[in-house]
Amino acid sequence: MTGRKEFVPISRLVTELEQFRDIPADYATFSGMGEPTLASNLGHAIDVVKRTLHLHVAVLTNSSLMVQENVRQELLRADVVIAKLDAPIEGLFQIINRPIVRNSLEEIIQGIRAFRSEYKGRLALQMMFMEQNRNYSLQMVKVAQDLSPDEVQINTPLRPCKVAPLPQNQIYAIAHEFIGLKRVLTVYSAQRPQVSPLNAKETSRRRPEYHSAEF
Repeated sequence: MTGRKEFVPISRLVTELEQFRDIPADYATFSGMGEPTLASNLGHAIDVVKRTLHLHVAVLTNSSLMVQENVRQELLRADVVIAKLDAPIEGLFQIINRPIVRNSLEEIIQGIRAFRSEYKGRLALQMMFMEQNRNYSLQMVKVAQDLSPDEVQINTPLRPCKVAPLPQNQIYAIAHEFIGLKRVLTVYSAQRPQVSPLNAKETSRRRPEYHSAEF
């Protein structure tokens, strides 16, 4: 499904948020199982979260709908946007992400570029490396340089997944090629604070055994 619609009414969101007004946190994040920008009321939801929780808001997106002007305008309301980009060329994009959207990789990159030109918050690019794209890192660097993000996150699948992760030494070598960009992080060097889920059952439901890279 690529059409946007309202999945959670704002009234329900407000009711849920009221339970967490006093919980200490750094950010309220739109992510989870599914693509946040598919929600047609995302912009309104971001405003409600900020007003209710008084927290900065982050959105994790697979970038596929950033070609749409209305999606970009809604994302402008977030304090941090983390946009996924795993390939520098169309053929590799089709292999890794198996997109169901009709937009080409170049159109998606253009959408991110248009967003970057307007956005005043912090934009991060999340790049997932695996065997299929590890030899394209220099081309990925050029894409990142063109988009000028505030941060590049170099990832490899560490959660249970059908795709094997790259070892630490290979990820560090790839990250070294991104020297010169503002900030580069890797999944192996990132700090992992100890956190406890508010609802363990619900958290488990939102994290299925296998995670798809599909758009």
